Amino acid sequence: MKSKEEKLLHEQGEHLQVDSSWCQVMQAATGHLSQQISQAQLQQISPTALAYLGDAVYELFVRMFYLMPPQRSETYHRLVVAQVKAEMQALHLRSLIPHLQQNELEIVRRGRNAATGRPKRVDPDTYQQATSLETLIGYLYLTDCQRLTELLQKLQLEK
Repeated sequence: MKSKEEKLLHEQGEHLQVDSSWCQVMQAATGHLSQQISQAQLQQISPTALAYLGDAVYELFVRMFYLMPPQRSETYHRLVVAQVKAEMQALHLRSLIPHLQQNELEIVRRGRNAATGRPKRVDPDTYQQATSLETLIGYLYLTDCQRLTELLQKLQLEK
């Protein structure tokens, strides 16, 4: 039998909605950095560097999504790995395309063109799409966290 606290945590986990607070927490330590980056400096950041940042932001978002209800660490790992692999990132990008603005589509294009190397297990198109998503996430993390949150909420992560 579950305690009242466990039941409450489980119920909260089922109804956990990711809002802009996750982004505020992430930017608390690096907020000064993103505020100091001018538009000219942002244009100098390579799509590969944006993808590097976006990969970390995306994985943290997915980890926070699966945090509730509490589970074994092996379960967390399995759930997160299933969502952060290139095939799922490519699928997520395709689901977001209709919702993207023109400037965001340009960032996606830059990310796709920057994806040169690839793991052997993933086909080039899938790898390019995954890198494009990561590039977009990195860019939005630095420029418009509210928009990033809006787009990430559209992803269909499986509980």
